[in-house]
Amino acid sequence: MAQKVIMDCDPGHDDALAILLAAKHLDVLGITTVGGNQSLEKVTNNALKILEMGAITHIPVYRGHERPSIQSMVHAPECHGESGLEGAPLPEPSIQAQPGHAVDFLIDTVMSTNDVILTATGPLTNIAAAIHREPRITERVREISLMGGSVTAGNWTAAAEYNIWADPEAAHIVFSSPIPKRMVGLNLTRQAPATPERIERIRNLGNRIGRVMADLVTWFSNACYLLDGHPAVFLYDPCAVAWLIQPELIRSQMLHLAIELKGEYTRGMTVCDYRCLIGSDPGEEITGEVSPIRQGLQPNVNVGLRLDSDGFYELLTSTLKLYP
Repeated sequence: MAQKVIMDCDPGHDDALAILLAAKHLDVLGITTVGGNQSLEKVTNNALKILEMGAITHIPVYRGHERPSIQSMVHAPECHGESGLEGAPLPEPSIQAQPGHAVDFLIDTVMSTNDVILTATGPLTNIAAAIHREPRITERVREISLMGGSVTAGNWTAAAEYNIWADPEAAHIVFSSPIPKRMVGLNLTRQAPATPERIERIRNLGNRIGRVMADLVTWFSNACYLLDGHPAVFLYDPCAVAWLIQPELIRSQMLHLAIELKGEYTRGMTVCDYRCLIGSDPGEEITGEVSPIRQGLQPNVNVGLRLDSDGFYELLTSTLKLYP
């Protein structure tokens, strides 16, 4: 039986791929949107566009919070464009978002359904709000698989990854909760470059999804190249979904993570205690092998360290080929 998931996201090019991946392998109970890569209205519209393009009509979409808990909202048009999903013409969707609020849907679904997994690929505002309003969900959610943070460097700032930096207070609530968590951070997702060869393989699948997603990823790659100089974009968000579908793709280690809330230069940083890992000194490879000598703080997050990049793209490409 397929795992039951709610996807909390801010589509976004890589969120779009995460949705298409999950829809073919998981029992997606609903999609909740949050302001992040672009405004709430734009990312919600993008979620609906992707569902309609994939003829996925059974998954409801709920609008969530449009801004973070405390700080002002900062979007990422540098990476995703003014629509949040630039690069290919997508018609306006005929399907509509549901009238309820995302937080109500999260709480009601988790409290009435066993073994729900949350995938979080945007700021964690909705999930933190749900925990604050109904703390009992922390005993009901099976786990959270999230894209966010980093064991090493950030991207939005030198120390912080965008999804965590966008709402550190919400991230602190989620990371401090007893819900089991697995994290794919930048240290892992940067092992998934969308090389020109991989993009062309998607383009040549022979279906509309392949052509559209190849155009979208190409635009995303060009935008990120102008921003940070990487020759190939990294497909961040699908990694959090792929880990649920094929756990063997990711090698991980339980580590202690905390969210920095006050640092002048480090606000939003996922402070990871990886002293227990061999090769954890600066400049050394983090191997994921536990040292019998080093000890750190009590682990609270299953942190992805190594990705089977070829296996990941095989899963992604073969899944996109399933669409008409």
